[in-house]
Amino acid sequence: MWQAHNIRQRLAALYPETTVTIRGMTTQGDRILDRALDKIGGKGLFVKELEEALAAGSADIAVHSMKDVPMVLPTGFEIAVITEREDPRDAFVSNHYQSLKALPAGSRLGTSSLRRESQVRARFPQLAVEPLRGNVQTRLKKLDAGNYAAIILAAAGLKRLGLAERITAVLTPDESLPAPGQGALGIECRTERAGVIAMMRPLNHDLTAACVRAERALSRALSGSCQLPLGAFAQPEGDKLRLRGFVASQDGTQLVRAELTGAACDPEALGTELAARLKAQGAAQILAALES
Repeated sequence: MWQAHNIRQRLAALYPETTVTIRGMTTQGDRILDRALDKIGGKGLFVKELEEALAAGSADIAVHSMKDVPMVLPTGFEIAVITEREDPRDAFVSNHYQSLKALPAGSRLGTSSLRRESQVRARFPQLAVEPLRGNVQTRLKKLDAGNYAAIILAAAGLKRLGLAERITAVLTPDESLPAPGQGALGIECRTERAGVIAMMRPLNHDLTAACVRAERALSRALSGSCQLPLGAFAQPEGDKLRLRGFVASQDGTQLVRAELTGAACDPEALGTELAARLKAQGAAQILAALES
């Protein structure tokens, strides 16, 4: 809802003569909280109902966290714009410990992400990584109730909700490589709605969009989903993009990393090339094992 209100405010400033209303919806991903996302269908569960509203004409746009958007959209839908990125990093949150390194062996660490889990297990195999679902407030309540020694959340979500003070430490990309699109918002529209798409264009942030397109291209080339522990993160370096990626087994015992710098004007090519390099370095074997 924060995301929807933010976009409404920005559209109201651009088009004061236009009335923008919010249609709140609860998706299947919001309703099913007792199972991990990779067990119930993946991140597409957060967008399916919104796309049905777009198709029915009961909504003109849908606002998503780009990290929750499937890598391949249904025919007739497109991400019209990607807004400027908030902090893309992961956040370590604990009431008693200052860092992952400080957690005693056997400590329960909560996360909803196979990507985060695999990276933690690779560096700290002595920790007990446990599933954690729910919205940000629900996850923090579970931490405060003593169910976990620490949890990992997206820094962007905490900051947007005015909860930055709950962040114990921000994890660098070297410690926890972000998910494709993490920290960025996307506005989805029906492709046929050219007028609506044109209205959204001023909200697009070209540099963020290029980074996210590179990250999503890498993930798409590797069939990235909730079932795959994968990270991808692009940063601008002059007129180029530096793209980092990894693929891992869930237990973190196998992990392949690579990075590549390429032209910002062709981010999809950069993502596709890095995906090929990851496969050549061993990601193909990891993928095959995950699919078997």
